[in-house]
Amino acid sequence: MADRRTRAWLFPAIAGVAAVAFGLGVAELVAGLLAPRASPLLVVGALLIDLAPPWAKDAAIALFGTADKVALLVGIGLVLLVLAAAAGVLQSRNPLLARLLIAAGGVFGIVAAVTRAGASVVDAVPATVATVAATLVLTALLGQLPAPQPREGDLSRRRFLTWAGGVGAVGALAAIGGYALASGARVVTAVRETFALPQPEVAAAPVPAGAELDVDGLTPVITPNADFYRIDTALQVPNLDPAQWSLRIHGLVENEVELTWDELIALPLEESYTTLMCVSNPVGGDLVGTALWLGYPIRELLARAKPTSGADMVLSVSSDGFTASSPIEALTDDRNAILAVGMNGEPLPLEHGFPVRMVVPGLYGYVSATKWVTELKVTRFDEARGYWTDRGWSARGPVKISSRIDVPRGQVAVGEVVVAGVAWHQHTGIAAVEVSVDDGPWRDAELASAISDDTWVQWRYVWDAAPGDHVLKVRATSADGEVQTADLAGVAPDGATGHHTVSVSVVE
Repeated sequence: MADRRTRAWLFPAIAGVAAVAFGLGVAELVAGLLAPRASPLLVVGALLIDLAPPWAKDAAIALFGTADKVALLVGIGLVLLVLAAAAGVLQSRNPLLARLLIAAGGVFGIVAAVTRAGASVVDAVPATVATVAATLVLTALLGQLPAPQPREGDLSRRRFLTWAGGVGAVGALAAIGGYALASGARVVTAVRETFALPQPEVAAAPVPAGAELDVDGLTPVITPNADFYRIDTALQVPNLDPAQWSLRIHGLVENEVELTWDELIALPLEESYTTLMCVSNPVGGDLVGTALWLGYPIRELLARAKPTSGADMVLSVSSDGFTASSPIEALTDDRNAILAVGMNGEPLPLEHGFPVRMVVPGLYGYVSATKWVTELKVTRFDEARGYWTDRGWSARGPVKISSRIDVPRGQVAVGEVVVAGVAWHQHTGIAAVEVSVDDGPWRDAELASAISDDTWVQWRYVWDAAPGDHVLKVRATSADGEVQTADLAGVAPDGATGHHTVSVSVVE
């Protein structure tokens, strides 16, 4: 009896999973042939990112960090697995409901595909194919279900599992073929690997000899590209061939400007060190990094365009539709706000914006650091809004003074202990860092030599540690006299505040 009940739902569930896997695999193949950016999984994931409220985004970053996109795709896969199994069971009992469930998933995929920036009718084809294929294959597999009470020698169970496994395998092969056909990434990767960065017209000054303190576990002054944080809305990294890239500057300007890749790299490029920070970085978080950037000053391009007197914002637009609202003064003053093509001596990594991205000191990335940038629209804050502004975040996003303790963590030996970390207030600079032990008086820490006011600075403090459990706290003072506030605030809507605190156990 138990075996019959298991057969009643298990085999239909297997049929549902195999059918949906087949449908998705064929859809990936069709996407590879017709619309590489319309992969059903990726467009659904992108739509979910767009629809997610700010608290959900913050929770995902807090839980998974820079692996949030992988976690989202795994989550989508698990939900699909459950829904596919449910569709199989429903199909064996109420075919109409099963078809409605599959159709609902297909409609969601179609909507996700056609509502992307730059989408066309062709982008709806992969999700449509997935829906039709999954429905037909599910019906066919259920026709192969083993008998509820198999007789001796009955091979129906083996035949069904063979068909289900074969269908799933065909889906997997089709998906692999689809990914292989989406060769844009390989082409762009090859272009990037053969591209030699131009020599800068203005080279960055050497990193000061005293910028790097010799402390184990302390964050390096320059963040390697492989370790640089990545937070953006792109589930699929855009593959922009530099030969096809261009930048359009328009809106409230006297002269529209269009710039090609060849024209950009022929300009007198400049090097600069800048620390970038994500607004989602919590107190003490690691969504911050410093790199040597190579690019062309945005203020020079805006000077060509001649913004009109009423303009106070530049809306930057990515190739995937992301937008950011930057105060125009941050792009036209003397800071190193650039269109970057290089990062730490090599072309921008694909995931960090190749071929061109924005780098603007003093602003959180969500209002300034647009990757794969293709458009600068000169406008006004009361006439246009950026992607995250529409989702409840502040429009201007100036970075807040911050500091962090990197070492020590956990347990240390009694005696002299080096407490060290980094502090930053981009485009203002850090004048002092202080450490407090167990809410005692603030003591001055030693500051390393800062590369510039646009970068973070290392610091250290030698603590005479007594046995027991202790709490260490840090605060910074900026070059303009602002003391980092102790008031705790979350990342929304304009960046976290508060003193970073760590607990340490000192043993003899």
